[in-house]
Amino acid sequence: MEETVAADLARAALPPAPGTDRYRSLDFADTAATLPGGQGYDLLAAPGSAVRWLAAHRLTTPEVRLYDVCARRMRTLRDHVRALFAARVEGAAPPERSLHAVNAALTAVPTAPLLAWDATRGPCRVEAHPTDQAVNHALAVLAADAADLLTGPDAGLLAACGSPPCDRFLLRTHGRRHWCSTRCGDRARAARAYARRGGTPR
Repeated sequence: MEETVAADLARAALPPAPGTDRYRSLDFADTAATLPGGQGYDLLAAPGSAVRWLAAHRLTTPEVRLYDVCARRMRTLRDHVRALFAARVEGAAPPERSLHAVNAALTAVPTAPLLAWDATRGPCRVEAHPTDQAVNHALAVLAADAADLLTGPDAGLLAACGSPPCDRFLLRTHGRRHWCSTRCGDRARAARAYARRGGTPR
């Protein structure tokens, strides 16, 4: 429980990376990160924090109960999404197992709103959120979102934070931006200034 609270606090101290408001899969990839100063967080480390993240992104309802195995499945898919994003950023071939994992999640359940009948409205489209398939549905939506990002017009904007050891992903909002936050940008600029001074501590 203490680890979950610490993770939430570490993440709350950092603004979402650019692009996470447009792609849930980008924020999903950033649910775990190593931050400057050695701090880190994992918002999927426990079922409680995992369901809070899902509910905040409208992928389930807060009353859905998740178990350790569910949180573990989320972390596994996150690792594969991060591997695909990293390969895209580096211009390398993605790991086959990561492609397979995302495709398996993508096809596990329907992600499109289903056709239903309402006595008042008549035919309508509804989001399927069956309790017994809550995680499958969430992972399918996130996999589809990741595929859209990797194959869409924003794929070329995908970048990794340029302030080690931070390993969050972002979309570059303008050409020269390679940092996920002002904090990381300030740190990178300070490191460059230090290097120009010959690395001599003051």
